[in-house]
Amino acid sequence: MSTAPKIISENRCFGGTVGFYSHHSQTCNSKMRFAVYQPPKAKSERVPVLYFLSGLTCTEENFMAKAGAQKFAAKYGLMLVAPDTSPRDTGIPGENDDWDFGTGAGFYVDATVEPWSEHYQMYSYVVEELPAIIAQHFPAQIDHQGIFGHSMGGHGALICALRNPEQYTSVSALAPIAAPTQCPWGKKAFTNYLGEDEENWDIYDASELVLTVGYKRPILIDQGTADPFLEKQQLLPGIFAQACEKAGVPLTLRFQEGYNHSYYFISSFVEDHIRHHAAALKL
Repeated sequence: MSTAPKIISENRCFGGTVGFYSHHSQTCNSKMRFAVYQPPKAKSERVPVLYFLSGLTCTEENFMAKAGAQKFAAKYGLMLVAPDTSPRDTGIPGENDDWDFGTGAGFYVDATVEPWSEHYQMYSYVVEELPAIIAQHFPAQIDHQGIFGHSMGGHGALICALRNPEQYTSVSALAPIAAPTQCPWGKKAFTNYLGEDEENWDIYDASELVLTVGYKRPILIDQGTADPFLEKQQLLPGIFAQACEKAGVPLTLRFQEGYNHSYYFISSFVEDHIRHHAAALKL
């Protein structure tokens, strides 16, 4: 079973609290960490929850430390939850060899290939186990949940929302890996986590999911034009946009001139994303 989260540290922030926690994850069969920002409003009532999924190499700390999101979460009365991006120190040979696979690169999939399948169950962790922990231990409105993310985490947010529209009231992404079955990052991760049969990959590709399951709520994506990974064909937002148009899914894709892939980009547009979620979560 999941254990109750242990407090690693807590910090006062914009009238609320940023906390960092660890627990034993039954899903990942390992210790996992996550961060929670509780806005001032959470002291007196339950509040909607907005999950942020981070990108390659990140931990649960990057978003809380760099995005500047707490100010706006306090303003709009949202709880922010940021999980780590993978299990760590599992003992799997080679888990620390590559920056874009293994540690810090769980890709928000449930691995089916050994030895990764024993621990790398990030999709189920994000969609099932972590929300259950938040519901039990934090003042959250569990029927009001949104999800967003950056890069690998943008991919994660999109697939979680598309596959679970009844769970997530809102979704957005910043520079997401929008068609992972067609880019080098995704092909590497999916081959190793899910096996050689590419038909098993489609349930983790937002551009494929939009065509098969659709989506009725508005999706917001921001993408910097100076993002080096855009030029390297790792992100492929155009493929996702074409799929949304074909499926009749309401997408706002904004290309932000001169912005790159960094947290400077994220912090520049994070208020727009939190406002997007707040409007949906408080209906």
